[in-house]
Amino acid sequence: MDRSIVSSSGDESETTLPDVLAFKNTNHPIKKQISGCGTICVKQDDPCHFFRVLYESLIAGGIAGLVVEAALYPIDTIKTRVQVARDGGKIIWKGLYSGLGGNLAGVLPASALFFGVYEPTKQKLLKVLPEQFSAVAHLAAGALGGAVSSIVRVPTEVVKQRMQTGQFASAPEAVRLIIAKEGFGGMYAGFGSFLLRDLPFDALQFCVYEQLRIGYKLAARRDLNDPENAMLGAFAGAFTGVLTTPLDVIKTRLMVQVYVKTK
Repeated sequence: MDRSIVSSSGDESETTLPDVLAFKNTNHPIKKQISGCGTICVKQDDPCHFFRVLYESLIAGGIAGLVVEAALYPIDTIKTRVQVARDGGKIIWKGLYSGLGGNLAGVLPASALFFGVYEPTKQKLLKVLPEQFSAVAHLAAGALGGAVSSIVRVPTEVVKQRMQTGQFASAPEAVRLIIAKEGFGGMYAGFGSFLLRDLPFDALQFCVYEQLRIGYKLAARRDLNDPENAMLGAFAGAFTGVLTTPLDVIKTRLMVQVYVKTK
């Protein structure tokens, strides 16, 4: 299941130092160290700001991935079974939550990795590129985030889709038998097709979303609220999904066909 659009950093603004870090009326050594670190963050900006964005992106991305995956998993199972069915094959409507637990275990680090790469990369590129090339920053950040997170996402997708199609009863069993029959490479079946589909999807989805946000803010002359962000994210995901669905079908069939060959 594709990740939802979540921006942990929101609108960029200068990092402000909370008043509590001033500690004007104390000489405690520990508080002096904290105050010194706060001063460094304000003066240098880069180290502390970078790690703050990284931390927030990892947490927000991981939680968002879990929530979206759990909510939309039955739809994702139906999608997988429809994509695999051929020549009028019957689609099974039972067990729509097959493999959910194991999938969530992989979605958490994968989503955290994606946003942990996407947000810092986006902000760095937006600082060095001219304003008119903001779309390039969003495209590059989305593609890089997708590439890094694919290390975890591909094995997760292989196990998930084979369980969704009824090949295994549990995630541990799926991992054990896939490695036993196909070697460790079996966990990365369809890796090339995954990148061929998901890198364009990630890059386009987040580029469309970010550009829509920029245009909407300029037209409305105010910051977007949560429902408006959700609406733009849904449109960006739907638009990109229509463009990349053929590649998604190829990816799904390659990920599940190895089992048929080795049966």
